[in-house]
Amino acid sequence: MRLLLNILWVVLGGGFVIWLEYLLGGLLLCLTVIGIPFGVQCFKIAGVGLLPFGKDIQDAPGASAIGCTLNVFWIVIAGIWIFLSHIALALSLAVTIIGIPFAIQHVKLAMLALAPFGKIVREMKE
Repeated sequence: MRLLLNILWVVLGGGFVIWLEYLLGGLLLCLTVIGIPFGVQCFKIAGVGLLPFGKDIQDAPGASAIGCTLNVFWIVIAGIWIFLSHIALALSLAVTIIGIPFAIQHVKLAMLALAPFGKIVREMKE
């Protein structure tokens, strides 16, 4: 079922476009030394954005003050806008019954995009 939902996500839910946007954003951020930690987080979100079904986002053990500080910078500069775009996509997809699973994945991506530092992505067990 995950395979089917992931294929439909890539085709209908915008998964390929989301993956491409996060990938290009991460590459641009990695051009500067200061942007590398933010670029790495974009790559993490890109991986979830391409194939989100079957993945779970959890808090990393031992969150640090540096991660919290980087989350504040992330939220102020880009996180809130990325969060709002995922929420808008979720609301538009939730209008139809078929779009509800995709809307749930956009909400999951929105929460990760709001504060990605200190989060880890794991495969869910069947």
